[in-house]
Amino acid sequence: MTANTTVLAVSLTQRWHDFWRGEIGAWIIDKGLRIVMLLIAAVLAVRFVTWVAQQVTRQLDVDFVESDALVRSEATKHRQAVASVIQWVSIVIIAIWVILQISDVLRFSMGGLVAPAAVLGAALGFGAQQLVKDLLAGFFIIVEKQYGFGDLVALTVSGAADEARGTVENVTLRVTRLRSSDGEVFTVPNGQIVKSVNLSKDWARAVVDIPVATSADLNRVNVVLHQECEHARDDPMLAELLLDAPTMMGVENIAVDTVTLRVVARTLPGKQFEAGRQLRVVVIRALARAGIVTAADTTVGLVDGPAVPAANAAEDQTR
Repeated sequence: MTANTTVLAVSLTQRWHDFWRGEIGAWIIDKGLRIVMLLIAAVLAVRFVTWVAQQVTRQLDVDFVESDALVRSEATKHRQAVASVIQWVSIVIIAIWVILQISDVLRFSMGGLVAPAAVLGAALGFGAQQLVKDLLAGFFIIVEKQYGFGDLVALTVSGAADEARGTVENVTLRVTRLRSSDGEVFTVPNGQIVKSVNLSKDWARAVVDIPVATSADLNRVNVVLHQECEHARDDPMLAELLLDAPTMMGVENIAVDTVTLRVVARTLPGKQFEAGRQLRVVVIRALARAGIVTAADTTVGLVDGPAVPAANAAEDQTR
């Protein structure tokens, strides 16, 4: 029994040595291990590049939070976009380098592929036109600083009926990813962007239209609105959003029963909608204190009765 076991062990050992001395074993030792090491090195390099990009993004976020600023600076937006692009380009370069190294290990002659590659390249050239167009468009978006991470933009896309509007979550050389106010995510190829409107570049403008009844005293309305514009920054919430005092532009539109007046204000980038909502609250309160009703409040509907002036309706309800 012991002799048979010894013979079996010797036989297995001999086969093991013969395997590694054979063609397959020699290929694994000479080339297979090198290919495995190259793949491991590529994975580690990609992980390192991704980690560095995440660290840069995280540091930019920390700096933004610690600065107590309401919006990101243009430099921060651009740096975050550039970090995303560098990460994407680095991964592509690593992949190409690994492919070339593996072909060199396998002693795969690239010269023999020149003619077939030329034919294949000509055939795929038409299909790759859009990809090249996307990459070039993305390059100029980054270089020209058209928009960056966190910007509120409206993109007109060729072939689309509606524009893509939302906050930029990511910019690469190929695509731009937006998230709308409803939470929807738009992924737009850069080459299909016909026009980009940056709604949060350096500063923004809040536009507030105030419709009042034609019977209202416009001189009195103007006085009230001018006073509110002068003291708008006394409001703690508006003081953080406005860059300067709002401006009363005057009458913007005249209709049959309403006159629309406009107030505009420069705000922090991307904060024009929030500032506009707050300004409307301030204006409505000021007009109410002055006894001036807006066009929306000119008439109210009573149950089982016709519409009557708001002032008379209020008197009737208090009796």
